[in-house]
Amino acid sequence: MGGGGQQGAPGHGKGLAYASLFGRFTLRAADGTEIVISNRRVRALLAMLCLVPDEPLERDHLSELLWPGRFKSHAKASLRQCLLELSKSFGSGGHGIVEVTRSRISLHPAAIRTDLGELEKALTAGDCDIAATQLAAIGTAPLLENMELGAAFADWLVRHRAKAELRLQTAITAGLAELKSNGDHELHDRLLISWQQRNPSGQSITADVRAAGKTPIAVLPFRSASLSGDHDYFTDGMVDELITALSGVAGLQVAGRTSSFHFRDSTETPAQIAAELGVSHLVEGSVQRQGEKVRIHVHLLDGASGFELWGSRFDGVLDDIFGLQEAVARGVTAALAGALGIALQPPVVGNLTNSKEAYDLYLQGRALNARLFGDGVLTRAAELIEQALALDPRFAEAWVLLGDINQRMGIYLAGTDQTEASAKMADCVRKALAIKPDLGQAYGLLALHEFTRNNIVGSLDLAFEAIEVEPNNPAVSVRIGGLLLFCGMTRQGMAFLDRAIDQDPVDGRNYMVRSAGQLNLGDVHAAIADAQRSVDLGFPSIWLGVALTAAGEHARAVEAYQQTRYAIANSIPPPSGTGPMPPAMIDAYWDVAARGVCSGKPEEREAYCRTLDFLHLSMQDKEHQAITLPAVFMGYAEMLFKTIGTRITLQNLSCLMSIWTEIDPICRIWQHEEFIPFAQRIGMVEAWDKYGWPDLLPRPTNRLQGVD
Repeated sequence: MGGGGQQGAPGHGKGLAYASLFGRFTLRAADGTEIVISNRRVRALLAMLCLVPDEPLERDHLSELLWPGRFKSHAKASLRQCLLELSKSFGSGGHGIVEVTRSRISLHPAAIRTDLGELEKALTAGDCDIAATQLAAIGTAPLLENMELGAAFADWLVRHRAKAELRLQTAITAGLAELKSNGDHELHDRLLISWQQRNPSGQSITADVRAAGKTPIAVLPFRSASLSGDHDYFTDGMVDELITALSGVAGLQVAGRTSSFHFRDSTETPAQIAAELGVSHLVEGSVQRQGEKVRIHVHLLDGASGFELWGSRFDGVLDDIFGLQEAVARGVTAALAGALGIALQPPVVGNLTNSKEAYDLYLQGRALNARLFGDGVLTRAAELIEQALALDPRFAEAWVLLGDINQRMGIYLAGTDQTEASAKMADCVRKALAIKPDLGQAYGLLALHEFTRNNIVGSLDLAFEAIEVEPNNPAVSVRIGGLLLFCGMTRQGMAFLDRAIDQDPVDGRNYMVRSAGQLNLGDVHAAIADAQRSVDLGFPSIWLGVALTAAGEHARAVEAYQQTRYAIANSIPPPSGTGPMPPAMIDAYWDVAARGVCSGKPEEREAYCRTLDFLHLSMQDKEHQAITLPAVFMGYAEMLFKTIGTRITLQNLSCLMSIWTEIDPICRIWQHEEFIPFAQRIGMVEAWDKYGWPDLLPRPTNRLQGVD
């Protein structure tokens, strides 16, 4: 049994120090002498940073974990003192240990080597001989043994231990497969024995997951086994309902739909998918529909090894489709409970509608709405859901879906009447809530409508009600996070955005919104990373261009910003009285736009400001996001005040999340002498009085009299 992994302790290698994370946390200088840190919270802070070296930690969250129960101001002061003591522990080199911003703390790259990091490095490089030796020395020692600072800290530690063990098991599974294919049976057996001694059959992972109180799982897209191939939407619908049912089971954390469906037709192994999603188990299967009969095959896989733990077949008919869905969800839950050795409450699937025809139309419309982009997709989706509701007017989930479709039409379809789209959305979700008052997504959509009516207090009230009703719905989490960002309450909002990404880690929209929050907090590198992740997942790169501009990488920024035209050019209507712009004119416009926002040259910014003046004069929708969003990025406060200040719409309100940064020229907006009266007119100041003042602003002295 290992006692903390002293193997590989540094001599004069790279880095200021070497930390042993397996077993008792110890720290050694480059010459091998132990660095003693007597303050247990300083030691815990450094240990946390070493365990997640590539993950900046929020200062507010650290304060809560290390000093639970203290007043925020006291905890923040204690954290500052901790950072000072940490620097002193390393003498003259202490200033290079951590990187500190206003909101986050991270370990300086390569400042500290760790036994965990060296083991992962060896496995990544294919040095299985070294990895086997390291594993044998580590033995069964847990990560950061006997480090206790209360329940919240313990929960954080359990979750991150599980993630680290899952990464190791994924890498070792790949290493074993490579050794087997190369015929190196001796090293294969040595690595396997070393790993089995530490982690027999994945027991330490499941134990950590059980201790955390949540088992992270993902339901992958099922294969459609129907002979006609016309029922893919039906198969996807079965997966959607299974995700919804399992999300309602206490003790499970189910990856969101967007993340799961990202892996449709993926060539990655189950272990690779599980690692990317951060889950311990995967559910996969197939659906066969023939006439009125439905057959579903389901398999539960161990995420680390990819081995099947359970499989079963379920037969049913369309007249009892919800009973069939419940049987499948209960079977999966029972299998998970058996694999983990815990009790899980069986899920309950309610009847969404008594009309199988309405349900079939609903599934078709939902599949189209999920596609988002494509000519006529949203219009056709709306037609299908309207047909479903004509068959069953009390189909609450269909009313919510129709509301969501109207919201998306308002944002993405050029020429859509924004006021009408918002009103239709609100009417739909009110009808849904009258039937079922526990639909969090409905409250979230209604919150958007109230924001467009300048009732920002009411909007936030509804958003908080939504998260209370559906805390495990990533769409609800990102909605409240975004609304808080719109109001300048970035730190509050980021907690919900982090939750949304935990719940749905492969949804590019979540990263797009969080990148704006990172920029607001002054963490430019994190903003670039989130924006790039959003682009990698297929979403517009406009925020990547802005983040790169903030980093001074103007050439890359201009190129990234220009790429946006391929994703959103069709949502920009031409000036009144003109037809669609030819490709050459579109290219010329986006060149002016990208240089105006991203080049950093005052003359190009000025040229684009004049272009926005022309658009404002000539476009029928004078508050279109094609005007408001670049106005924010260029700090063109006067244009923002006469657009958003005149009318907030479903499409343009998202630009508000990007004004809350100290980066020039964007900061010229909230620093403008007319900003507070503008915020007061649109209802934002009233929201600040109730929910908290923006992170950047002192309370103003230039409020308009008689407006509140």
